[in-house]
Amino acid sequence: MRISLVFIVLCFFMIGCDTVEKQHFMGSTQGSYYSIIYFDEQNRDLHHEFDSIFEEVESSLSLWDENSIIRRVNRNDSTVVLNKIFIDNFNYAMKAAELSDGYFDPTVGPLVSAWGFHYKEGIQMTAEIVDSLKQLVGYRKVKLENDKIIKENPNMTLDFNAVAQGYTTDMIADFLVSKGIENFLVDVGGEILAKGTKPKGEPWKVGIEKPAHDKDSDRIVQEIVEIKDKSIVTSGNYRKYVEKNGKRYSHSINPMTGFPAENNMLSATIICDNTAWADCLASVCMLVGIEKAMEILETQNDVKAFFIFEENGTPCTKSY
Repeated sequence: MRISLVFIVLCFFMIGCDTVEKQHFMGSTQGSYYSIIYFDEQNRDLHHEFDSIFEEVESSLSLWDENSIIRRVNRNDSTVVLNKIFIDNFNYAMKAAELSDGYFDPTVGPLVSAWGFHYKEGIQMTAEIVDSLKQLVGYRKVKLENDKIIKENPNMTLDFNAVAQGYTTDMIADFLVSKGIENFLVDVGGEILAKGTKPKGEPWKVGIEKPAHDKDSDRIVQEIVEIKDKSIVTSGNYRKYVEKNGKRYSHSINPMTGFPAENNMLSATIICDNTAWADCLASVCMLVGIEKAMEILETQNDVKAFFIFEENGTPCTKSY
């Protein structure tokens, strides 16, 4: 799963004693972390239910699990049965691909792996290798038909890493709502949904990270955002990268060129009503750069954005 870099959640340190019980569970999932805070008058411990949801997503979408649905689809297992989780993620990914004119592409996995961002070691990339792998990339070459994935080339593979963590956050949030819990913050790998408020009516606060020099740099807050009944997701290029021959390459792969995206965007934060879609939009913005990102967001309703980008070698910010 995609490892998001992004948020420093400030709410942990701002919650005092109150009559409503706070529940807080943390752990690992999808190659990253999760943190779930909720306030429940019944003081219910729901961590087993959370584990079940995480396991269901992993068994559907994990690229590390040989028996997951997506791995079976990728190796053309004719007996695989697609479930709602897989189909939903496919549809989100295809919607983002259409919106971005193919810059976001769920079939880009072979290139991502070759560059060293999946479960395999990267290889020494050449123009010839890139051109060869690009033959396996193209979202228009796959379709969902009668609950089956149809590929033009059987060697094509799917990758929902830029959707799955946001989708998982939405699943956890929907579960909490189904239990009558109205005030919570769900964070799966930096993909966050905040509903309601803290017990005294205080808003949830989330810190957007200042772009770092490298993946090992300390995390510093660039901006603090108050959110209620919204999702917030950031994607950035300064912690997830590989270095080859002294050059740093971002994890955002441009399907058009086969090479890591090169533009002036350092990080893109999206705030909207749906975490899976915020996840997609943040990735789209990182791929296309700030000018095209602004054009794309003009087509979206009820979406806010905060961009950190480089201009003449200097980090700048822009809100949308």
